[in-house]
Amino acid sequence: METTTTIEIPRHLLHAARATPEELKIELAVQLYAQRRLSIGHARELAGMSLWQFRQLLASRRISPHYDVADLDDDMHTWARLDSE
Repeated sequence: METTTTIEIPRHLLHAARATPEELKIELAVQLYAQRRLSIGHARELAGMSLWQFRQLLASRRISPHYDVADLDDDMHTWARLDSE
């Protein structure tokens, strides 16, 4: 069962940041991804964006995609599976 957590942010802080709750979720997702604390899949989910939209946002902010050996291995398995179909 999936659960959620609610974070209370005083309205005056939202006003001071000139941000909506949705914008703050996006900012949190971007920062956690940039700090390598969330995967791109989890970060885009938190941001409420498609993978493509989130990648475009990261690119617009000059945040490099994280791509490691495990990602390469996953991609190689996917390519091999698709090639055999």
